[in-house]
Amino acid sequence: MKLKYFLFILFCMSYTFSVNLLADNVIDKAKELTALQSKIKKVGQDINKLQKQKSGLLVELRKLDEQYGKSAIELKRLEGQVRKLKKALKKNQQLIGAKKKQINSQKHELENQVKAAYGMGRNEKLKLMLNQQDPALSGRMMSYYDYLNKARLKKISKIENDLSELDELKKQRLKETTLLEKKLKKKNQQRSVFLKTKAKRKLLLAKVDSWFLSKKQQLDEFKTNEKNLRALILSLQKTMDDFPFEEGSVKAFYQLKGSLPWPVKGELIKKFGARRSDSRWDGVLIKAKEGAEIKAVTRGRVVYADWLRGYGLLTIIDHGKGYMTLYAFNQSLYKVVGDWVEVGSVIATVGQSGGQVESGLYFGIRQKGKPVNPVKWCRKVRHGKVG
Repeated sequence: MKLKYFLFILFCMSYTFSVNLLADNVIDKAKELTALQSKIKKVGQDINKLQKQKSGLLVELRKLDEQYGKSAIELKRLEGQVRKLKKALKKNQQLIGAKKKQINSQKHELENQVKAAYGMGRNEKLKLMLNQQDPALSGRMMSYYDYLNKARLKKISKIENDLSELDELKKQRLKETTLLEKKLKKKNQQRSVFLKTKAKRKLLLAKVDSWFLSKKQQLDEFKTNEKNLRALILSLQKTMDDFPFEEGSVKAFYQLKGSLPWPVKGELIKKFGARRSDSRWDGVLIKAKEGAEIKAVTRGRVVYADWLRGYGLLTIIDHGKGYMTLYAFNQSLYKVVGDWVEVGSVIATVGQSGGQVESGLYFGIRQKGKPVNPVKWCRKVRHGKVG
């Protein structure tokens, strides 16, 4: 009996100990779960924070790309004005030199005339008038004297006019020199803005690149960008009105296959379908000098001219019948939506917008929204170069 009682007591103690132990484990697990949930929540908050920072960086990138493009256009415009003013100033200087030479020549001729008149004597005209020995000779000499006198007066008048013109040329030179100095000052200021924007953009790109270190992140970004571009093209196709191309003297786009000019001269560094991380290039990439002119490959109407994530400053031209051409990574855009362009029209300049580290042009062709190989549509590629 005592043994049974002892075993019962032992069982109860073991049970109580087990329950207490289990309770302690449950409490510990609950604490661990709470801590884990807290960590998960913090990670979620960190991810949201990072996503916002990432979005902020892309917004800043867009702003800098646009600012850089406008600054490049203004700098190019000022450089053009400076070149014209320097050319005008050089021409003005040449005219002043020629005018001075002309005046000196006229002065020399006048000096010879004055010497000739002086050689005839101061009272020669009076002597001729009083000379009655040979009236015919006197008449001829009088006519010659009058001719010389008129020639001198004409020469003096010409010198006076030339001196007046020389004075105007000098005034014009002063005006052009002053204007040139102002333009040079403004150009230098604009260049400073241009270089500062470029430096800011470089620092920002380093931050943006840090977001896409892994191949998976790069692939996700490429896919997102391509998806956005497809959506944009689809929306453009739906909203675009059909427009008449027969107004121009150019063939329809589909008739130009194999003969289209390339939009820029350069090296073809990425071909259509080439691997891009785990994705593929749906256009071609042409390496070209920053600021080089990009030209429309044929007649069309601009349907998009703005910044797009992954493509930077982008121009899309509609050529009718479902054909479009795309020009991306631009430095500056020269056309706006609705502008008509002809073959060879300058539509943009080569850049590295959209996060590119090297200057180049992304060129794509779409047929009813589907990417097609530009190499099959444009002129022959020679030694890896186009244009």
